[in-house]
Amino acid sequence: MPQDTPSQAARPTAPQDTPPIRPHVTDHGGGVRGIKVPIPDNPLGHTLVHVLDTDRGPVLVDTGWDDPQSWDTLVAGLGALGIAVADIHGVVITHHHPDHHGLSGRVRDASGAWIAMHAADTEVVVRTRAAEPGVWFDYMSGKLAAAGAPEEHIAPLRAARSGGRALPHGPRHGRGPHLPGLRAAVPDREIVPGELLPLAGRRLRAIWTPGHTPGHVCLHLEERHPANLPGNGRLFSGDHLLPGISPHVGLYEHPEDTRVTDPLGDYLDSLERIGRLDPAEVLPAHQHAFTDAPARVRELLRHHEDRLTGLWELLAEPLTPWVLAERMEWNRPWEQIPYGSRTIAVSEAEAHLRRLVKQGRAEAVPGSDPVTYRAL
Repeated sequence: MPQDTPSQAARPTAPQDTPPIRPHVTDHGGGVRGIKVPIPDNPLGHTLVHVLDTDRGPVLVDTGWDDPQSWDTLVAGLGALGIAVADIHGVVITHHHPDHHGLSGRVRDASGAWIAMHAADTEVVVRTRAAEPGVWFDYMSGKLAAAGAPEEHIAPLRAARSGGRALPHGPRHGRGPHLPGLRAAVPDREIVPGELLPLAGRRLRAIWTPGHTPGHVCLHLEERHPANLPGNGRLFSGDHLLPGISPHVGLYEHPEDTRVTDPLGDYLDSLERIGRLDPAEVLPAHQHAFTDAPARVRELLRHHEDRLTGLWELLAEPLTPWVLAERMEWNRPWEQIPYGSRTIAVSEAEAHLRRLVKQGRAEAVPGSDPVTYRAL
């Protein structure tokens, strides 16, 4: 079973007045190790970056947030494992979010490693890099207005668009044109669902699990568990399957794309697929490793069905997505949810509304502006 071993090694080049970094590393056995890479000023705390030994050198599964503290911790963690950044052979990204993909470009610059990602998430990265920040502000302003957001929530976006003013997020979550992920590294390899990744001496198969992002993948290590736990290998689950959190499922859409997606439906279908796989152990990107994936999948499926039913009951009166988000149950009262998290919450409310519409349990009220939804 995994043994937690916080390293006591200090960086040799650290100034005398700088406290040494003591990275938290975990040996999961069978050539798989984990490093806790911090996400500054974020309640998640850290990203679990996994290191997979291969016959051509170590490969990282995710890299962590692009921040000096995160980079220094990643470097120190690799050093505690006897690995230099220059030794990294490749980087496999579960999804494009900045707490997973943020340091990928820096790892590639330092090592020459390749970066692999599913094509749907690579498309998001390329599209985001190609757009000026103002395009994002315009898109979000229009989207929030259509969802019924109050003017006081939209005004900071318009101010940032016109004058580069800081959004009320906090220092690590995006200010003005410096929003996270706008200049993320473009991957140079494609992860193809169902295929083995070309890793010498290992069998790592990609499983497409859309929902949290369009191109989220889980990675199935098709090898016997080193502790002989019952089940089917091990699973690097990214954010798709976590032991105590239901990941955000929102909308990732090109402003010019008129297709109506169903990301929550995609997520639930993907969960069932992972449940049927029945891995012996799950190595997620947050919290901790765990077993009995089918039981966790059943919990999440029940959670979302209960939530959909609760929202359907709220829609006995027509509500905008914004008002629905205000009335949904979150981990804290709506008044305590920060500015940026409210935008994310509205996106999640819209994803649930899409699912209810697809199930025939709700509909948009014809002619409503901003749009309102009602139960059927």
